[in-house]
Amino acid sequence: MTTQNPKYRPFPAVKMTQRMWPDRVIDKAPTWCSVDLRDGNQALAVPMSVEEKIEYFELLVRLGFKEIEIGFPSASQIEFDFTRRLIEEKRIPDDVWVQMLVQSKEELIQRTFESIKDCPRAIVHLYNSTSVAQRRIVFGLDKKGIVDIAVRGTRQIKERVKSVPGTKIRFEYSPESFSGTEVDFALEICEAVADEWGATAEEPIILNLPNTVELMMPSQYADMIEWLITHQKDPKRAIVSLHTHNDRGTGIAATEMGLLAGATRVEGTLFGNGERTGNVDIVTLALNMLTQGVDPKLDFSNLPAVRDLYERCTKLDVPLRQPYGGDLVFTAFSGSHQDAINKGLKDRATNPNASWEVPYLPIDPKDIGRNYRAIIRINSQSGKGGVAYVMEQEFGYILPKAMHRDFGRIINRVADERGEELPPEDILDLFKKEYLDRNKPISFEGISKMTPTDRGVECIVRVKHGDTVHQIRGTGNGPVAAFVHGLNESGTVEPFEVVSYSEHSLGSGAEAKAVAYFEIKSGAGSTVFGAATDTNIEIASLKAVLSALNRREAKV
Repeated sequence: MTTQNPKYRPFPAVKMTQRMWPDRVIDKAPTWCSVDLRDGNQALAVPMSVEEKIEYFELLVRLGFKEIEIGFPSASQIEFDFTRRLIEEKRIPDDVWVQMLVQSKEELIQRTFESIKDCPRAIVHLYNSTSVAQRRIVFGLDKKGIVDIAVRGTRQIKERVKSVPGTKIRFEYSPESFSGTEVDFALEICEAVADEWGATAEEPIILNLPNTVELMMPSQYADMIEWLITHQKDPKRAIVSLHTHNDRGTGIAATEMGLLAGATRVEGTLFGNGERTGNVDIVTLALNMLTQGVDPKLDFSNLPAVRDLYERCTKLDVPLRQPYGGDLVFTAFSGSHQDAINKGLKDRATNPNASWEVPYLPIDPKDIGRNYRAIIRINSQSGKGGVAYVMEQEFGYILPKAMHRDFGRIINRVADERGEELPPEDILDLFKKEYLDRNKPISFEGISKMTPTDRGVECIVRVKHGDTVHQIRGTGNGPVAAFVHGLNESGTVEPFEVVSYSEHSLGSGAEAKAVAYFEIKSGAGSTVFGAATDTNIEIASLKAVLSALNRREAKV
């Protein structure tokens, strides 16, 4: 049984007999229009200065935006001055259109045209509210009165085009609060504005259909967009644009579905800055396309630099979990996730030209200027694969697979005790303390003899046990085997056997060290690992045996 809260009512569905958008895919980038410098700027507690806006504008140009709404020049002197600076200092590239927002008021339209004198290319963006609530509560007008406002403003803009003879003008109209407007009335007012402007297929109008306040599910917004597009009398004379907000937390989905519904242009901001819950995040939208094999026509290959400038100019922080840009989005704390990522990256290394397929990573962080350093971070939830990955990627220690669980257990215990994440440097320190620096009760003192014989190798190795130095004599098919045999026969330690052994170099060049790992077992007991480094691989191996014995004595 369902109950209805009488304070709220469901969004009215658009009657659609046949939807086309569910069967479509996004296969090319839309025309992007950044509104960071207008919609985003007006939502800041401390709006950007002119200098900051210039720096931000230049960033948008570098990213590849060809249409940029630079402000509301009739609303304040700083907005007007910024517009004039861009024009007079010739900062607008030849392939970029700057856009100015203006209400349907004659004095504001006049001021807007004063601001764009000598501008090479400009989009004049007219808007007026059309929703049921705005008509009743704010304006007290019927539908005809609202249409008259839009048509009158369009006429005034058209008349002033001749006042800027050196400027190429395009026209955009937004029925503000389209999301709260009856779709048939939204069509009526858009058609009236297009007629007044004289829109043609050769000189189309931009019809921007904003989800000003997100009132419905993304699928319902897509229905509205498709209905309006398919009911136009001449769809070729209009470029349908989307301007979604994020009040329901589905601005991204609404925009993607709106593109499926037939829109070809998107207005939004970097990282979703804007009024209330923000505008749609163009970074996420564009990189979503990239992960589907579609070139977004925007360059986010150095996303950290974009984020740094954004945070500095807006005084806002990108959340830790913000898609693609957040500090933690390429981070795995779960042990199973870490292990899968580790294996996926190793698989990728064997076939770097294959399609991207790494568990838990929808995009290659390197494609957006991120690195693998922060992908796996260690806390009490981490597993053996993640710890091993950090040791290999950060410090070059390739732990044998059998050792992953042993060291991972140690790290988990410490992380649990601290109740916080362990940085890579702390993990290395624990590795050194637990394995490399284990020199009690037995320590390596030196090699007195290491001679090949017809039976293999004969050795004499000095070890210190407590305060006594012992000469360990042994013979075997190699230095390590000879040392192990000597230890077992010396009575200095409880007998043991070697279960596994591996080694590799650390670094390169004359100063490079070698690292050796040993796994030993005593009788029916459990195995114990040891590790050691030295510039001489044979000495590293002997020290690693002692490391394991010392850990056995400590009953780790």
